[in-house]
Amino acid sequence: MLPPLIERKLEDLVARYSELEALVATPEVLASPALYKSHSKELGTLAKVVNRFREFQKLRKELGENEELGRSSGEDPALRQLAKEEVARITPIATGLADELIETVLVEDKEASRNVIMEIRAGVGGDEAALFAGDLFRMYSKYAERKGWKVELMDASPTDLGGFKEVVFSVSGDSVHRDLRYEMGGHRVQRVPETEGSGRIHTSAATVAVLSEPEEVDIEIRESDIRMDFYRAGGPGGQNVNKTSSAVRLTHLPTGLVVAIQEESSQHKNRARAMRVLRTRLYDLYEGERREKEQNTRRTQIGSGDRSQRIRTYNFPQNRVTDHRINENFNLERIVQEGDLEPMTKLLRGYDRDLRMKEL
Repeated sequence: MLPPLIERKLEDLVARYSELEALVATPEVLASPALYKSHSKELGTLAKVVNRFREFQKLRKELGENEELGRSSGEDPALRQLAKEEVARITPIATGLADELIETVLVEDKEASRNVIMEIRAGVGGDEAALFAGDLFRMYSKYAERKGWKVELMDASPTDLGGFKEVVFSVSGDSVHRDLRYEMGGHRVQRVPETEGSGRIHTSAATVAVLSEPEEVDIEIRESDIRMDFYRAGGPGGQNVNKTSSAVRLTHLPTGLVVAIQEESSQHKNRARAMRVLRTRLYDLYEGERREKEQNTRRTQIGSGDRSQRIRTYNFPQNRVTDHRINENFNLERIVQEGDLEPMTKLLRGYDRDLRMKEL
C-alpha cells in the first residue's frame, strides 16, 4: 500500500518526532521562548502524521493476520469466514490511510505548516492592472476568512481609483502554505474596464508571490548587516503625508535586498513589519538557491516558486476562471467575489501529488 520510499520518509518523520519530544524538555530549549515555540509548532504538525502512520501500521498488521487466517486450511470454516470479513472491512480503511500518508509526504513538505507573506504586484495594464491586484487581495482575504485564517495588511501602494500598485500581507493559520503556495505566479484578467466606452475587452496582469514566513530561529539577521532609513510616508498623489518620519526602509547589505514599509503611523510597528518581510525574503532567497540545486524536482513540482509562470486567467465576460496547470475552468463569481478557492486548490494538490508520484 505504501511505496518503500514513502515508508522510509515516514520513518524519518517518526524519528524526528521522537527527537523533538526530547528537545523541548531540555534546559536550553526551555530557556529560549523562540526556540521552544518553533520546536513545539513542528512537534504539533508531526504529531498528526505520526499518529496516522501508527494507526496505519496497526491496521496493516491486523490485515496481514486476518489474510493469513483466511487462507489457513486448518482453521474452522466459520473462523476463516470471519477473517475474510475483517479483511473486507479493514482494506478500504487502510488504503484510505495509505493514500492520505502518501499525500502528506509528497505534498505537505516541511513548509506546509508555515504561515506566509504574500506580495501582489500590478503588471501590464496600468490602472486596470492595479484594480485587478485589489481584486486578488480581496479574493484571498475572503478565502482566508472561509478557512479561519488571519490576514494582516503589512504594506500597500494604493491608487486613486481604489486599486494597488503593490500590496503585502501576511496570512497565518492551519496549513496556510500548503494551500496558498499554488497561487504563486502570473495572473491575467480579461474584462471591459469601467472607463472603456466602446466595450472593448482589455487584458491586464498581476503577479503573486507566496513566501514562507520563517521563525526567528530559522534565519539570523545581524544588526550590522542592516542599514535603516526613516522617511515621511505619503498616500496616492502625495496626499496624507505624515508629519513625522514613520516610514522605514531596511537594506540588507550582504544581499542588497530592500524592504520599505509605511502602512502604520508608528515607526516602531513599521520597523517590526519590515523585519518580518526582510527575514521572509531572505529565507525565500536562500531556499530558492537550494531548490535550484534540485533541478529534477523543480521540473515537475507546481507551486515551487516560479513567479514568471502564467498560471491563471480570469475572464469576466464569460464568468470563467481557467487554471492553465490543470486545464480546468471554474465559476468566476464563486472564485473572485466569494473567495471559494477550495475546489480548485484540491485539484491542484492532487495534480501536484501525481507529478511527484511519478518521481518515485
